[in-house]
Amino acid sequence: MGSAYAFDFFGLFGRGETLPEPSADALPYDLQIDVVGDDSQLRTAIEDISTLHQLRSDAPPDAQALARRAQGDILPLIDALWGLGYYNASVAIEVAGVTMRVGTDRVDAANDAASPFRGSARVPVRIAIDPAQRFTIRNVAIVEAGTGQRLGPTAIPEDVVALAPGDPASAANILSAQARIVDYYRAQSRPFADIVEIDPVVNHPERVMDLTIAVSPGPVAGLGPITIAGNENVDERVIRSFIYTEPGDPYSPEALAGIRTTVTRIDALASVRVRHGDTLDADGNLPLDVEVTERLPRVLGASAQFSTTDGPSTRVYWTHRNLFGGAERLRLEASAFYLTQGGGALFDRRRNVFDDLGGRVSASFMKPALWGTRNDFLADARIERDRADGFDTRLVNVTAGLRHRFSDTFNIQAGIEYEHGITKDDTRKRDYRLVGIPLTLEFDSSDSRLEPTEGIRLSAGVTPYAGALGSSLNMVKTRFDLSTYYALDDRARYILAARIGFGSIVGPDLEKIPANRRFFAGGGGSVRGYAYRSLSPMRAGHPIGGRSLIEGSLEARIRITDTIGIVPFIDAGGAFRESYPDFGERLRFAAGLGLRYHTGIGPIRLDFAVPLQKEDGQRGYGIYIGIGQAF
Repeated sequence: MGSAYAFDFFGLFGRGETLPEPSADALPYDLQIDVVGDDSQLRTAIEDISTLHQLRSDAPPDAQALARRAQGDILPLIDALWGLGYYNASVAIEVAGVTMRVGTDRVDAANDAASPFRGSARVPVRIAIDPAQRFTIRNVAIVEAGTGQRLGPTAIPEDVVALAPGDPASAANILSAQARIVDYYRAQSRPFADIVEIDPVVNHPERVMDLTIAVSPGPVAGLGPITIAGNENVDERVIRSFIYTEPGDPYSPEALAGIRTTVTRIDALASVRVRHGDTLDADGNLPLDVEVTERLPRVLGASAQFSTTDGPSTRVYWTHRNLFGGAERLRLEASAFYLTQGGGALFDRRRNVFDDLGGRVSASFMKPALWGTRNDFLADARIERDRADGFDTRLVNVTAGLRHRFSDTFNIQAGIEYEHGITKDDTRKRDYRLVGIPLTLEFDSSDSRLEPTEGIRLSAGVTPYAGALGSSLNMVKTRFDLSTYYALDDRARYILAARIGFGSIVGPDLEKIPANRRFFAGGGGSVRGYAYRSLSPMRAGHPIGGRSLIEGSLEARIRITDTIGIVPFIDAGGAFRESYPDFGERLRFAAGLGLRYHTGIGPIRLDFAVPLQKEDGQRGYGIYIGIGQAF
C-alpha cells in the first residue's frame, strides 16, 4: 500500500496518511476491512473502535505486539456491533493468514506467521465482519420503579419514548429513549426523575428484543432559595438583579439554563455554574447554588476591518469591567477610518490624506442594577468627525439614560441627548444644536449573540428634538430594525436569516437637517456592493441623504464543515427625500456570496457583493472583511 497525501484547507478536505515502511525496528501492516453487505455506517463504527485501524500508522515493534493488538480488537468490535443491534454478529481477524476469533487464543500462531515479514514487507491483516440480521424491538414496557405499574400513553406519551415494534434494537436508540423520558419528566417540574433499571431480553432465534424500562418520576418541585458564591469583588445584588426567576416558580432545566445565560450577561463575570440541591426544602422547592467566577477587570483590545466600498477602519479600546465593585463598566475607545468612496486618498495620491480621514473618541459608562433593582444607568460621550462623500461634520455628543430590564429578552430605555456640531456640504456650512429625549425598546429572543440560529431581534427607537429644550431644530427621528433567524435542520447547519430596517425624520425640510443626521443606504452594514452611504437623493453628483430609509437583507447561512461556511445573500435598500419611503424613487438591489471561517469567538467574514443596478462611477463589486455575521 503506497502513501497518500492531501492538502487540508481549514479542515475542508481530508487529512493525508503515510504508512510506515518495513524495517528491522518495527513491523508495519496493511489493513483490510471487509463487511458483509458493505454497510458504510458499520464500516465507520468499526474504524472508530478498531485499534488496528486507529494505530495503523504507528507500527508495532514486533509480531507478538501485532498479534496482541489484533486479539485486543475482537471483544470491543463485538460490543460495538451489539450496541448497533447486531447480536448474532461474527468477528474474525486474520494476521498473516492466521484467523483469530472470540474465545480462541492464537496469539502465538499469529506471532509465528507474522515474524518472517520483518524488514521485507508489511504484514497482511484483515478484519472480517458478518453482522448478520439486525435485531429489532418487539415489545416496549415503561413501568414505575418500585410498584412495577405500567405507565401508559397518558403518563408518558408515545412520541416521547419513540420506540416502536420493528425499530432497530440498538444501544443508541435505547439510550435516546431513556434520555427523552428523563427530559420529559424534568420538564414537568420533576428534578429527580431518573431511570432506575433497564431489562432488555434478547431472543436470538427470532432476532428480537423485549425491553422494560423502570423510571422513577420523582416529586414535583418549584425553584427554591438561591445561594450565590464566588463573587469576591462583584456586589451580590447586581448578580441577583440578572436572575429573573422567583422562588416558587416551577422547576425546569430551561429555568436553570436561563439563570446561567442571564447572569453571564454581566461583563465582570467569566463563567456561571448553576446546581440544584439533593433534597427539597420544607416548602417543596429546590434550593439552587449559583457559583460564578470573575474576569480580569481590565482589558485592552484592537480591531480592524476593510472593504472596497466602505474603506479601511481601525479601533482601539480600553475597558474596566468592575470599576467600583458593582460591575460598573467604563470603556474608552478611539477609532479612525478612511473614506474611499469616489476614489479617496487611498486611491488618488493628489488628494490630502487628512481630507478623507474620519474618526471618533468616545467614553461610555454603565452602572447596572441601581440599588439592586433591574434599572441600569448608562452614559456616553463622544467627539467625532463624520466624513462622507459630499459632507463633513464635526460634533460633540453626550447622552445619559436609564434602562429597565423586564426580562433577559425585553428592555426599555429613556434618557436625554445633547449634540453640538458643525456640518458642511458643497453649498453651505451649518452650526446646529440638538437636545432630545431618546426612547428605545429592545427585544431579543435569539439563542446566541454571536451565532444566532433561531429567534428574533427587534430594536425600535424614537427621539423628539424640541426647541423648548434648547434644540435649534424641532424634529422627530424614528428608527426600527428587525432580524429573524430560522434553522432548517436539527444541527443548525442550514439557517435562513432576514432583516428589515426603517427610518423616518418628521419636521424640518431636508436641507435644514444636519447631514450626519439624515439617512443613507449602502455599504457593509446596509446594501453591500454599493459604496458606503451612496444610496440617497443626489445633488451635484453627491449623495445628500434623505428623511426616510428602508433596507433589508436575506441570507442562507450554510455550514460545509464545522469551521467553513458559505452565505449566499441579497440586499435591498434606499433613502428618500420625504419623511416616508417614496417607492417612486427606486430601491437598489445587490447580490453576493460570503465565506465564513467559524472560530470560538465568532465567524471571520469575507463577503463579495455585486450591485444589480450599477450607478455612474460606481465600482462593479464590493469586498468586505470583518469579524461576525453581517447581522
